[in-house]
Amino acid sequence: MNKKEVKKAPTLRFKGFTNDWEQQSLKKIFTTITDYVANGSFASLRHNVKTYKNPNYAYLIRLMDASNNWNGPWLFTDKKGYDFLSKSSLKPKDILLSNVGAGVGKTFQVPKLDKPMTLAPNAVLLRSNKLNNQFCFYLLKYPQNKNKVLSLVGVSAQPKLNKTDFGRLIFNIPSDRSEQDKISKILSKLDKIVNLQQRKLESFQFTYHEIIRRLFLKKAKWQQTKLSDLVTILDKNRKPVKKEDRLFGDTPYYGANGIQDYISGFTHKGEFILIAEDGANSLTEYPIYFVKGQIWVNNHAHVLKINKDVSPLFLALALKQINYSKYTVGSSRNKLNLKDLENIAIFIPDNNEQQRIGQFYSNYLNYLRINKKRIQYMKQFKQFLLQNMFI
Repeated sequence: MNKKEVKKAPTLRFKGFTNDWEQQSLKKIFTTITDYVANGSFASLRHNVKTYKNPNYAYLIRLMDASNNWNGPWLFTDKKGYDFLSKSSLKPKDILLSNVGAGVGKTFQVPKLDKPMTLAPNAVLLRSNKLNNQFCFYLLKYPQNKNKVLSLVGVSAQPKLNKTDFGRLIFNIPSDRSEQDKISKILSKLDKIVNLQQRKLESFQFTYHEIIRRLFLKKAKWQQTKLSDLVTILDKNRKPVKKEDRLFGDTPYYGANGIQDYISGFTHKGEFILIAEDGANSLTEYPIYFVKGQIWVNNHAHVLKINKDVSPLFLALALKQINYSKYTVGSSRNKLNLKDLENIAIFIPDNNEQQRIGQFYSNYLNYLRINKKRIQYMKQFKQFLLQNMFI
Protein backbone atom coordinates (compact mmCIF):
# COMPACT_ATOMS: atom_id res chain seq x y z
CA MET A 1 0.00 0.00 0.00
CA ASN A 2 1.60 3.30 -1.07
CA LYS A 3 1.36 6.52 0.91
CA LYS A 4 -1.62 7.85 -1.06
CA GLU A 5 -3.74 4.74 -0.56
CA VAL A 6 -6.27 4.76 2.27
CA LYS A 7 -7.02 1.56 4.14
CA LYS A 8 -10.63 0.65 3.37
CA ALA A 9 -11.07 -2.56 5.36
CA PRO A 10 -9.68 -4.02 8.61
CA THR A 11 -6.96 -6.66 8.69
CA LEU A 12 -9.13 -9.24 10.43
CA ARG A 13 -12.60 -9.97 9.02
CA PHE A 14 -15.25 -12.67 9.21
CA LYS A 15 -15.56 -14.96 6.20
CA GLY A 16 -17.83 -13.66 3.44
CA PHE A 17 -17.33 -9.93 4.01
CA THR A 18 -15.36 -8.16 1.29
CA ASN A 19 -17.02 -4.74 0.93
CA ASP A 20 -15.00 -1.64 1.76
CA TRP A 21 -15.87 0.16 4.96
CA GLU A 22 -17.23 3.69 4.65
CA GLN A 23 -16.40 6.89 6.47
CA GLN A 24 -19.05 8.68 8.50
CA SER A 25 -19.09 11.49 11.03
CA LEU A 26 -20.09 10.62 14.57
CA LYS A 27 -23.02 13.02 14.20
CA LYS A 28 -24.42 10.64 11.58
CA ILE A 29 -23.40 7.46 13.37
CA PHE A 30 -25.07 8.52 16.62
CA THR A 31 -28.61 9.74 16.07
CA THR A 32 -28.51 11.06 19.66
CA ILE A 33 -25.60 13.04 21.09
CA THR A 34 -27.01 14.94 24.03
CA ASP A 35 -26.82 15.83 27.70
CA TYR A 36 -29.46 17.25 29.99
CA VAL A 37 -27.37 20.19 31.14
CA ALA A 38 -27.26 21.55 27.60
CA ASN A 39 -31.02 21.94 27.27
CA GLY A 40 -31.33 23.76 30.57
CA SER A 41 -33.80 21.31 32.08
CA PHE A 42 -31.42 19.46 34.34
CA ALA A 43 -29.88 22.49 36.04
CA SER A 44 -33.29 23.88 37.06
CA LEU A 45 -34.35 20.55 38.59
CA ARG A 46 -31.31 19.73 40.69
CA HIS A 47 -31.46 20.24 44.47
CA ASN A 48 -29.09 19.60 47.34
CA VAL A 49 -30.05 16.51 49.33
CA LYS A 50 -28.88 18.06 52.62
CA THR A 51 -30.59 21.44 52.36
CA TYR A 52 -33.90 20.86 50.59
CA LYS A 53 -36.94 21.70 52.79
CA ASN A 54 -39.82 21.80 50.36
CA PRO A 55 -41.97 18.67 50.97
CA ASN A 56 -42.87 18.67 47.26
CA TYR A 57 -39.25 17.73 46.47
CA ALA A 58 -39.76 14.15 47.61
CA TYR A 59 -39.05 12.39 44.34
CA LEU A 60 -35.76 10.63 44.05
CA ILE A 61 -34.00 9.58 40.85
CA ARG A 62 -30.54 8.15 40.30
CA LEU A 63 -28.03 9.84 38.03
CA MET A 64 -25.85 7.66 35.86
CA ASP A 65 -22.25 8.76 35.74
CA ALA A 66 -19.87 7.80 32.91
CA SER A 67 -16.85 7.96 35.19
CA ASN A 68 -18.02 5.72 38.01
CA ASN A 69 -20.58 3.59 36.20
CA TRP A 70 -24.13 3.74 37.57
CA ASN A 71 -23.11 4.84 41.06
CA GLY A 72 -23.70 8.49 40.36
CA PRO A 73 -25.39 10.82 42.87
CA TRP A 74 -29.08 10.90 43.79
CA LEU A 75 -31.30 13.75 42.71
CA PHE A 76 -34.24 15.19 44.68
CA THR A 77 -36.87 16.81 42.53
CA ASP A 78 -40.61 17.49 42.37
CA LYS A 79 -43.31 15.53 40.51
CA LYS A 80 -42.88 17.57 37.34
CA GLY A 81 -39.14 17.07 37.34
CA TYR A 82 -39.47 13.37 38.05
CA ASP A 83 -41.88 12.90 35.16
CA PHE A 84 -39.49 14.73 32.83
CA LEU A 85 -36.45 12.76 33.97
CA SER A 86 -38.27 9.41 33.87
CA LYS A 87 -39.35 10.03 30.29
CA SER A 88 -35.76 10.96 29.51
CA SER A 89 -34.56 7.79 31.21
CA LEU A 90 -31.55 5.92 29.90
CA LYS A 91 -32.02 2.64 28.07
CA PRO A 92 -29.93 -0.55 28.33
CA LYS A 93 -26.96 -0.49 25.92
CA ASP A 94 -27.00 3.31 25.68
CA ILE A 95 -23.44 4.64 25.55
CA LEU A 96 -22.28 7.26 28.04
CA LEU A 97 -19.24 9.40 27.32
CA SER A 98 -17.57 11.32 30.13
CA ASN A 99 -17.11 14.83 28.74
CA VAL A 100 -15.62 16.76 31.66
CA GLY A 101 -13.20 16.22 34.53
CA ALA A 102 -10.46 13.70 35.22
CA GLY A 103 -12.31 10.85 33.52
CA VAL A 104 -12.96 12.73 30.28
CA GLY A 105 -13.10 10.45 27.25
CA LYS A 106 -14.15 7.33 29.17
CA THR A 107 -17.05 5.35 27.76
CA PHE A 108 -19.53 3.16 29.59
CA GLN A 109 -22.49 1.11 28.41
CA VAL A 110 -25.73 1.21 30.39
CA PRO A 111 -26.71 -2.19 31.85
CA LYS A 112 -30.23 -3.42 32.57
CA LEU A 113 -31.88 -1.00 34.98
CA ASP A 114 -34.40 -1.75 37.72
CA LYS A 115 -35.54 1.89 38.01
CA PRO A 116 -35.43 5.09 35.93
CA MET A 117 -32.05 6.72 35.72
CA THR A 118 -30.90 9.84 33.96
CA LEU A 119 -27.59 11.46 33.12
CA ALA A 120 -25.25 12.99 35.65
CA PRO A 121 -23.89 16.39 34.55
CA ASN A 122 -20.49 15.06 33.44
CA ALA A 123 -21.79 12.61 30.83
CA VAL A 124 -23.07 12.71 27.26
CA LEU A 125 -25.60 10.20 25.97
CA LEU A 126 -24.76 8.48 22.66
CA ARG A 127 -27.40 6.39 20.92
CA SER A 128 -27.63 5.05 17.39
CA ASN A 129 -30.89 3.98 15.77
CA LYS A 130 -29.22 3.11 12.45
CA LEU A 131 -26.27 0.98 13.59
CA ASN A 132 -25.73 -1.79 16.11
CA ASN A 133 -25.33 0.17 19.36
CA GLN A 134 -23.01 -2.49 20.80
CA PHE A 135 -20.79 -2.19 17.72
CA CYS A 136 -20.71 1.60 18.20
CA PHE A 137 -19.51 1.10 21.77
CA TYR A 138 -16.53 -0.98 20.59
CA LEU A 139 -15.96 1.48 17.75
CA LEU A 140 -15.16 4.08 20.42
CA LYS A 141 -12.86 1.58 22.17
CA TYR A 142 -10.70 1.08 19.05
CA PRO A 143 -7.37 2.68 20.11
CA GLN A 144 -7.03 5.01 17.09
CA ASN A 145 -10.60 6.23 17.51
CA LYS A 146 -10.10 6.68 21.23
CA ASN A 147 -7.05 8.83 20.52
CA LYS A 148 -9.09 10.95 18.09
CA VAL A 149 -11.59 11.66 20.87
CA LEU A 150 -8.90 12.51 23.42
CA SER A 151 -7.19 14.83 20.92
CA LEU A 152 -10.23 17.14 21.24
CA VAL A 153 -9.77 17.61 24.99
CA GLY A 154 -8.36 21.04 25.73
CA VAL A 155 -5.50 21.59 28.16
CA SER A 156 -7.02 23.29 31.20
CA ALA A 157 -7.60 22.88 34.92
CA GLN A 158 -10.94 21.26 34.07
CA PRO A 159 -10.51 19.05 30.96
CA LYS A 160 -13.59 19.20 28.76
CA LEU A 161 -14.78 17.58 25.54
CA ASN A 162 -16.72 19.78 23.14
CA LYS A 163 -19.84 17.95 21.96
CA THR A 164 -19.94 19.72 18.59
CA ASP A 165 -16.30 18.90 17.78
CA PHE A 166 -16.94 15.32 18.86
CA GLY A 167 -19.81 15.01 16.37
CA ARG A 168 -17.53 16.09 13.50
CA LEU A 169 -15.03 13.26 14.02
CA ILE A 170 -14.82 10.79 11.12
CA PHE A 171 -14.83 7.04 11.87
CA ASN A 172 -14.82 4.02 9.55
CA ILE A 173 -17.77 1.62 9.72
CA PRO A 174 -18.96 -1.46 7.78
CA SER A 175 -22.08 -0.77 5.73
CA ASP A 176 -23.28 -4.36 6.22
CA ARG A 177 -25.24 -4.58 9.49
CA SER A 178 -24.49 -8.30 9.82
CA GLU A 179 -20.75 -7.56 9.96
CA GLN A 180 -21.39 -5.06 12.76
CA ASP A 181 -23.41 -7.74 14.56
CA LYS A 182 -20.66 -10.36 14.28
CA ILE A 183 -17.94 -7.98 15.50
CA SER A 184 -19.99 -6.81 18.47
CA LYS A 185 -21.02 -10.39 19.31
CA ILE A 186 -17.49 -11.76 19.61
CA LEU A 187 -16.21 -8.76 21.59
CA SER A 188 -19.27 -8.79 23.85
CA LYS A 189 -18.85 -12.52 24.51
CA LEU A 190 -15.20 -11.96 25.38
CA ASP A 191 -16.15 -9.15 27.78
CA LYS A 192 -18.67 -11.42 29.50
CA ILE A 193 -16.05 -14.15 29.94
CA VAL A 194 -13.56 -11.66 31.41
CA ASN A 195 -16.19 -10.19 33.76
CA LEU A 196 -17.24 -13.68 34.87
CA GLN A 197 -13.63 -14.67 35.58
CA GLN A 198 -13.06 -11.45 37.53
CA ARG A 199 -16.19 -12.01 39.63
CA LYS A 200 -15.13 -15.62 40.34
CA LEU A 201 -11.68 -14.41 41.37
CA GLU A 202 -13.15 -11.72 43.64
CA SER A 203 -15.47 -14.29 45.23
CA PHE A 204 -12.54 -16.65 45.77
CA GLN A 205 -10.45 -13.87 47.34
CA PHE A 206 -13.32 -12.92 49.67
CA THR A 207 -13.68 -16.56 50.82
CA TYR A 208 -9.92 -16.88 51.29
CA HIS A 209 -9.68 -13.71 53.41
CA GLU A 210 -12.60 -14.86 55.57
CA ILE A 211 -10.88 -18.23 56.21
CA ILE A 212 -7.61 -16.48 57.10
CA ARG A 213 -9.44 -14.06 59.41
CA ARG A 214 -11.00 -16.97 61.29
CA LEU A 215 -7.71 -18.87 61.46
CA PHE A 216 -5.96 -15.95 63.11
CA LEU A 217 -8.80 -15.36 65.58
CA LYS A 218 -7.41 -18.22 67.64
CA LYS A 219 -3.92 -16.73 67.78
CA ALA A 220 -4.32 -16.10 71.53
CA LYS A 221 -3.75 -19.84 71.98
CA TRP A 222 -0.50 -19.67 70.02
CA GLN A 223 2.91 -18.79 71.40
CA GLN A 224 3.77 -15.07 71.37
CA THR A 225 7.24 -13.91 70.40
CA LYS A 226 9.02 -10.90 68.92
CA LEU A 227 9.82 -10.83 65.21
CA SER A 228 13.53 -10.35 66.01
CA ASP A 229 13.52 -13.84 67.60
CA LEU A 230 12.30 -15.41 64.34
CA VAL A 231 14.35 -13.66 61.65
CA THR A 232 17.69 -12.14 60.81
CA ILE A 233 17.39 -8.75 59.13
CA LEU A 234 19.82 -8.32 56.21
CA ASP A 235 19.31 -4.66 55.34
CA LYS A 236 23.05 -3.97 55.17
CA ASN A 237 23.28 -5.73 51.77
CA ARG A 238 20.58 -3.58 50.13
CA LYS A 239 21.66 -1.32 47.30
CA PRO A 240 19.60 1.29 45.41
CA VAL A 241 20.41 1.78 41.72
CA LYS A 242 19.21 4.73 39.65
CA LYS A 243 17.09 3.76 36.67
CA GLU A 244 19.64 5.01 34.16
CA ASP A 245 22.41 2.96 35.83
CA ARG A 246 20.58 -0.39 35.88
CA LEU A 247 21.85 -3.16 33.60
CA PHE A 248 18.96 -5.15 32.14
CA GLY A 249 18.78 -8.78 33.28
CA ASP A 250 16.59 -11.49 34.83
CA THR A 251 16.86 -10.48 38.50
CA PRO A 252 13.76 -8.82 39.99
CA TYR A 253 14.62 -5.40 41.44
CA TYR A 254 12.47 -4.86 44.56
CA GLY A 255 11.39 -1.63 46.20
CA ALA A 256 8.82 -0.85 48.89
CA ASN A 257 5.88 -1.96 46.74
CA GLY A 258 7.24 -5.00 44.97
CA ILE A 259 9.12 -5.49 41.71
CA GLN A 260 10.20 -2.21 40.12
CA ASP A 261 12.39 -3.57 37.32
CA TYR A 262 14.53 -6.50 36.15
CA ILE A 263 18.29 -6.07 36.25
CA SER A 264 21.60 -7.93 36.14
CA GLY A 265 23.30 -9.15 39.34
CA PHE A 266 21.80 -9.61 42.82
CA THR A 267 22.07 -8.39 46.42
CA HIS A 268 20.50 -11.44 48.13
CA LYS A 269 20.12 -15.14 47.33
CA GLY A 270 17.81 -17.59 49.13
CA GLU A 271 14.37 -17.35 50.75
CA PHE A 272 13.32 -14.00 52.23
CA ILE A 273 10.40 -11.91 53.34
CA LEU A 274 10.47 -8.33 52.08
CA ILE A 275 8.51 -5.68 53.92
CA ALA A 276 8.27 -1.98 53.03
CA GLU A 277 10.45 0.35 55.08
CA ASP A 278 9.09 3.60 53.65
CA GLY A 279 6.88 4.61 50.74
CA ALA A 280 4.30 1.85 51.26
CA ASN A 281 1.30 2.42 48.99
CA SER A 282 -1.13 1.21 51.67
CA LEU A 283 -1.19 0.81 55.45
CA THR A 284 -4.23 -1.48 55.40
CA GLU A 285 -2.65 -3.83 52.83
CA TYR A 286 0.96 -3.32 53.80
CA PRO A 287 3.45 -4.49 51.12
CA ILE A 288 4.91 -7.86 52.20
CA TYR A 289 6.42 -10.39 49.77
CA PHE A 290 7.78 -13.90 50.18
CA VAL A 291 10.57 -14.29 47.59
CA LYS A 292 12.96 -17.05 46.52
CA GLY A 293 16.16 -17.18 44.48
CA GLN A 294 18.33 -14.26 43.41
CA ILE A 295 16.89 -10.79 44.09
CA TRP A 296 18.06 -7.20 44.15
CA VAL A 297 16.59 -5.03 46.93
CA ASN A 298 16.86 -1.26 47.19
CA ASN A 299 16.82 0.75 50.43
CA HIS A 300 13.02 1.05 50.66
CA ALA A 301 12.31 -2.54 51.77
CA HIS A 302 13.52 -4.50 54.79
CA VAL A 303 14.99 -7.95 54.05
CA LEU A 304 14.09 -10.71 56.52
CA LYS A 305 15.87 -14.09 56.48
CA ILE A 306 13.73 -16.68 58.26
CA ASN A 307 15.11 -19.03 60.93
CA LYS A 308 14.87 -22.75 60.10
CA ASP A 309 12.27 -23.57 62.77
CA VAL A 310 9.63 -21.21 61.30
CA SER A 311 7.58 -21.75 58.14
CA PRO A 312 8.49 -18.86 55.81
CA LEU A 313 5.05 -18.81 54.16
CA PHE A 314 3.26 -18.86 57.51
CA LEU A 315 5.41 -15.99 58.79
CA ALA A 316 4.76 -13.94 55.65
CA LEU A 317 1.02 -14.50 56.12
CA ALA A 318 1.21 -13.67 59.84
CA LEU A 319 2.98 -10.39 59.04
CA LYS A 320 0.12 -9.51 56.67
CA GLN A 321 -2.31 -9.59 59.63
CA ILE A 322 -0.49 -6.78 61.48
CA ASN A 323 -1.90 -3.25 61.79
CA TYR A 324 1.13 -1.24 60.66
CA SER A 325 -0.33 2.15 61.51
CA LYS A 326 0.77 1.37 65.10
CA TYR A 327 4.38 0.81 64.04
CA THR A 328 5.05 3.38 61.32
CA VAL A 329 6.08 7.01 61.84
CA GLY A 330 5.67 10.10 59.65
CA SER A 331 2.65 11.67 58.01
CA SER A 332 3.27 12.29 54.31
CA ARG A 333 5.58 9.25 53.94
CA ASN A 334 5.14 6.54 56.57
CA LYS A 335 8.28 4.74 57.68
CA LEU A 336 8.71 1.41 59.47
CA ASN A 337 11.94 1.80 61.45
CA LEU A 338 14.17 -1.19 62.10
CA LYS A 339 13.65 -1.21 65.89
CA ASP A 340 9.86 -1.02 65.53
CA LEU A 341 9.99 -3.85 63.01
CA GLU A 342 12.02 -6.06 65.35
CA ASN A 343 9.58 -5.47 68.23
CA ILE A 344 6.43 -6.53 66.31
CA ALA A 345 4.60 -9.22 68.28
CA ILE A 346 4.05 -12.46 66.34
CA PHE A 347 1.86 -15.40 67.42
CA ILE A 348 3.16 -18.80 66.34
CA PRO A 349 1.31 -22.17 66.37
CA ASP A 350 3.08 -25.53 66.43
CA ASN A 351 5.17 -26.52 63.42
CA ASN A 352 2.54 -28.83 61.93
CA GLU A 353 -0.11 -26.09 61.92
CA GLN A 354 2.38 -23.60 60.51
CA GLN A 355 3.10 -25.91 57.59
CA ARG A 356 -0.59 -26.50 56.86
CA ILE A 357 -1.42 -22.78 56.96
CA GLY A 358 1.67 -21.99 54.88
CA GLN A 359 0.65 -24.57 52.24
CA PHE A 360 -2.86 -23.09 52.14
CA TYR A 361 -1.33 -19.66 51.54
CA SER A 362 0.95 -21.07 48.82
CA ASN A 363 -2.02 -22.68 47.03
CA TYR A 364 -3.89 -19.38 47.19
CA LEU A 365 -0.96 -17.46 45.69
CA ASN A 366 -0.64 -19.99 42.84
CA TYR A 367 -4.37 -19.85 42.11
CA LEU A 368 -4.24 -16.05 42.15
CA ARG A 369 -1.24 -15.94 39.81
CA ILE A 370 -2.71 -18.40 37.29
CA ASN A 371 -6.13 -16.75 37.14
CA LYS A 372 -4.79 -13.18 36.97
CA LYS A 373 -2.58 -14.27 34.08
CA ARG A 374 -5.57 -15.92 32.39
CA ILE A 375 -7.60 -12.71 32.69
CA GLN A 376 -4.63 -10.70 31.42
CA TYR A 377 -4.31 -12.94 28.35
CA MET A 378 -8.02 -12.53 27.58
CA LYS A 379 -7.74 -8.76 27.86
CA GLN A 380 -4.71 -8.81 25.58
CA PHE A 381 -6.66 -10.93 23.08
CA LYS A 382 -9.49 -8.40 23.18
CA GLN A 383 -7.01 -5.60 22.48
CA PHE A 384 -5.67 -7.61 19.55
CA LEU A 385 -9.20 -7.94 18.15
CA LEU A 386 -9.93 -4.24 18.66
CA GLN A 387 -6.69 -3.34 16.93
CA ASN A 388 -7.35 -5.58 13.91
CA MET A 389 -11.14 -5.66 13.45
CA PHE A 390 -11.48 -1.88 13.02
CA ILE A 391 -9.80 0.79 10.89
